[in-house]
Amino acid sequence: MNRYPVWKYATILVVLLVGLIYALPNFFGEAPAVQVSAAKTTVKVDAATQARVEEALKAASLTPDLITLDAGSLRARFTTPDDQLKARDVIQHALVPDASDPPYTVALNLLSRSPGWLTSLHAFPMYLGLDLRGGVDFLLQVDMKGAIDKKAESFASDLRTTFRDKSIRGTQVSRNGQTVEVSFRDAASLEAAKAIIQDQFTDLSTTDSQDGSTWRLVASIKPEAARRLQDAALKQNITTLHNRINELGVAEPVIQQQGLDRIVVQLPGVQDTAKAKEILGRTATLEMRMVDESAEGRSAELSGGPVPFGSEKFLDRQGRPVIVKKQVLVTGENLTDAQPGFDQQSNQPKVDLTMDAKGGRIMRDVSRDNYKKRMAMLIFEKGKGEVLTAPSINGELGNRFQVSGSMTVAEASDLALLLRAGSLAAPMDIIQERTIGPSLGADNIEKGFKSVMYGFLAIMVFMCAYYALFGLFSSIALAVNLMLLVAILSMLQATLTLPGIAAMALAIGVAIDSNVLINERVREELRNGASPQAAIHAGYERAWGTILDSNVTTLIAGIALLAFGSGPVRGFAVVHCIGIVTSMFSAVFFSRGLVNFWYGQKKKLKTVSIGTVWRPTPEASAVATK
Repeated sequence: MNRYPVWKYATILVVLLVGLIYALPNFFGEAPAVQVSAAKTTVKVDAATQARVEEALKAASLTPDLITLDAGSLRARFTTPDDQLKARDVIQHALVPDASDPPYTVALNLLSRSPGWLTSLHAFPMYLGLDLRGGVDFLLQVDMKGAIDKKAESFASDLRTTFRDKSIRGTQVSRNGQTVEVSFRDAASLEAAKAIIQDQFTDLSTTDSQDGSTWRLVASIKPEAARRLQDAALKQNITTLHNRINELGVAEPVIQQQGLDRIVVQLPGVQDTAKAKEILGRTATLEMRMVDESAEGRSAELSGGPVPFGSEKFLDRQGRPVIVKKQVLVTGENLTDAQPGFDQQSNQPKVDLTMDAKGGRIMRDVSRDNYKKRMAMLIFEKGKGEVLTAPSINGELGNRFQVSGSMTVAEASDLALLLRAGSLAAPMDIIQERTIGPSLGADNIEKGFKSVMYGFLAIMVFMCAYYALFGLFSSIALAVNLMLLVAILSMLQATLTLPGIAAMALAIGVAIDSNVLINERVREELRNGASPQAAIHAGYERAWGTILDSNVTTLIAGIALLAFGSGPVRGFAVVHCIGIVTSMFSAVFFSRGLVNFWYGQKKKLKTVSIGTVWRPTPEASAVATK
């Protein structure tokens, strides 16, 4: 009657083993570390970088506990914060000789002390939120005026090109703030331009006037188009911030919109505020320009002669000079996709580029006029440009074309990634900065841990005193529930915050409620005269319906919080919902397994240790039957 088959015990053992493995990393704590990441998209952190770091640390008599290289960043873990600070200075000196143009970002961080065998099983600790781990909290103000100014400049460039293509002569196009002003020599050109704008530039509204023999047209961005542009700029900035913060190795950063033009950025565990601000403020812009193929340009490129007027000198990734013209053909805004591949004819690595309609039209015109000439792709960061590649134009280009040459597969993949790398759609300023120290986070963790531990101990003492051995079984099941809850949160790599710890404490109370129902039901069966084995069986079977109903209704409330809440409310709801699911397993399936293992083999069981079973007196029974 009260016997589990072998497969059920095996299931319990497997669940306990998996839960223990994935809960363990949370008990090793964190160690101070130094992280090295690329400060430029053209710089890679690889095995050579690791060798330079190890050599520099060895020369300074610093021995790291562990050095790992993954996801494009290098992390060196140390025993004490003093070693961490010394190592940061040593690595900074070795990798960043010029502070004004740093190729690498060297930042302080925290790493888990979990042993390697746990990490190899992909068992990682839970992420800790800002209130537990410490870190920095930024409030960024997006310059929407700058975004609209940039769009107005783009409209001015498009109008110049369109008017030239439509043979509307005698026009002068200039941007004045957030409007585009166009002057004409005759009224016919004005009417033709108005028709083109109405047909092709639906986001612009126009007003016209006459000043003597000159007709003037002022085009301004419509309010609804400006709002749409601002929303798009905000979303692009959030996406770009996500990509940049990955360089800091921040676990579960919070990046979300606040209001119409602000972004909240929370970086748990980041100790180096200056480096975080430097990463957030980086700008990266892609430009395509023609290489200066004139005799003066070739001389400046090969022999270091003077750069011709209207051209600039940049260095490529190998440090060789390239002379390019100042005129920008297209920018990264016109590039919609870049994917690495192989040329079907030569079987050489290539990069397939896809441009938008405007970029495709420009590339088509440029390629027709500059066949067999070189076109350079430059990336600008912190005001300094670098040539990614300068291939020759070997045919008419359009919306889709390829870049090939002497590239390896890895270089083609890197180039595609660089070309896809986004830039900020609008400038941002940090208007509020808040730093939470690691000591305050550690204090919050200690208080939260004590609240859960003391609550668990108090419940365990009460259950053992009131229900005897069944109370001990319930306490063990409660400990298993807590272990499984931590393990699942770790497997999901969820972020634990103070509200999450509060949900853990609540989960303990909700979980023990199921065991109280079972124990009281067993007592009731014993009072009614059932045998111990029958009472145990009926107690679990008849309490299951009540336990399921109560947990489902509580789970509905938790799902509602998860669906409609935000921020700390969602953090509470996630832990609450997982705690309900784990409590149903531990309180019913696991605790019954313990009871069956202890009592199920005893055929002539006369009593069970479940505390005092209050049996009704004969007088009370007689009154109850009347």
